[in-house]
Amino acid sequence: MPRDLTTGRLRLRPIRAEDSGFWLTIHRDPALWGHAPFAMPQSDAEALAGFDQAVAHWEEHGRGYRVVESLEGGERVGVAGLRHDCDGLNLYYRFAAAAHGRGDAREAARAAVAEGLEWWPGESAVHAVIRPDHQPSIRVAERAGLDPDGTRRHASDPADLEPSVLYRAPRAERVAQLDRPAREEILDLWCRVNDAGGAVGFLPGAPREIVAEALAAHEDLMARGRQTLVVLRAPDGRLRGLAFWETVANLLLAHCRWLYRVMVDPDQQGRGLGLLLMAGLHRVAREDGVEITSLGVRGGTGTTAFYRQCGYEITGRIQGAIRLAPGDDRDDITMSRRLDGRVLPPSDQT
Repeated sequence: MPRDLTTGRLRLRPIRAEDSGFWLTIHRDPALWGHAPFAMPQSDAEALAGFDQAVAHWEEHGRGYRVVESLEGGERVGVAGLRHDCDGLNLYYRFAAAAHGRGDAREAARAAVAEGLEWWPGESAVHAVIRPDHQPSIRVAERAGLDPDGTRRHASDPADLEPSVLYRAPRAERVAQLDRPAREEILDLWCRVNDAGGAVGFLPGAPREIVAEALAAHEDLMARGRQTLVVLRAPDGRLRGLAFWETVANLLLAHCRWLYRVMVDPDQQGRGLGLLLMAGLHRVAREDGVEITSLGVRGGTGTTAFYRQCGYEITGRIQGAIRLAPGDDRDDITMSRRLDGRVLPPSDQT
């Protein structure tokens, strides 16, 4: 598991002893506890006790809450990350007042949740507990892919206070075979992705029966052990996304996998679910001993930037190989990533 996480604008790195002063700054500022003033540490000593727990978590587990720094200037802007609690993995984020309104919390929370789905044991239990009137925090959780899933009351909450809302991240699951309801659910999603312009094998308006034939071909490969289906499901079981891993037939490439049909519910765009689906896919592949993963990208869709966020680099390109219509030719791009911790050098192709 990487010790540092990097997003487009931020670096999330392990908490260190020298961060105690910054921890105090953001945990003893009343302006940052407006929605739960009763929860703010009542003294520096109490706040530092929480800091010591965060440091100890790293020492025990090799993971935990991180200090968030700006890539551009290197200044510390907040704390975010995951930590074990009684219900699994707690997502936490608290940012300095100067960083509010810039999207830093959303960006850091997405990185933390994706880390949980890819790297942490018990990845299906990533959650956050938020006061029901704390709309900025709720927006961060929802934009990081979490959905409401009940309520929770802390022992320290005032007796007359309504409980907090429990938000949970989606689960990435391996599927061995499809029953009829699951098949229809996948076809519904696939057709909606097609009609939204997603590059998943068909143009908008493709007949459902043609998509069903393609799904049947995938099912045949699954039955023969050639493909693995991974689905992303919301806490209530709704399908949020899916993709297929395919084993390379050549035994010399047995440590590699190809990724096909990456799709996320178009009605859920903007919530970081694509990043979470990829994280779950990488977890499943790594569990199977895979070292290198590759995928194809249709040029002109802007998806190369997304896959770079997921650790992929361009490793091949055939110009004009995809013809959507007369005069509309797109490049067929191959992107790859190593899952074994080694760095895959970027190609000189852009």
